[in-house]
Amino acid sequence: MSESKVVLDRDDMRRTLVRIAHEIVEKNPAQQLAIVGIHRRGAVLAARLHQLVSELLDGPLPLGDIDIAFYRDDLATRPSAPVVQASHIDFNLDGLTVVIVDDVLYTGRTVRSAIEAIFDYGRPARVQLAVLADRGHRELPIRPDYVGKNLPTAREERVNVRVEELDGVDEVTITDTRTAEVPA
Repeated sequence: MSESKVVLDRDDMRRTLVRIAHEIVEKNPAQQLAIVGIHRRGAVLAARLHQLVSELLDGPLPLGDIDIAFYRDDLATRPSAPVVQASHIDFNLDGLTVVIVDDVLYTGRTVRSAIEAIFDYGRPARVQLAVLADRGHRELPIRPDYVGKNLPTAREERVNVRVEELDGVDEVTITDTRTAEVPA
């Protein structure tokens, strides 16, 4: 079995999200701000950021989540059909600054898909990106506005984000797939 190295534990994740929330508030007018998470773990992190930002602003702001399954550029080459989640954007995006939230930024293709999906719901004034971990290896010219942790990785490594709501634990780990056992 491959060994995983914990790079962020529960407290690190909490502190990181608090810092990102403060950065979002500092850079954006409250009345023009919305947060949208990318399914799955990005949506969980977006809900946490939404709570923190709302507390800092002493009031609610729009929160949504988006599924990008049908916006992927590899649909024709995937071995199986994508798992589709429901998107929930029940507010008008026009003129807002939308902060897209994801767990890990890697090639940039997921974010590109999310931007396409967002524009199907309206025309935001600006789109920003908040990620818990940026591991590099970009294939598209996408750069996050808010980064929890930069994790220089090899392509053979995998960054795993686990959240309490889905996985029973809050942590970010790095696993080297070269040492992973192949199932029989």
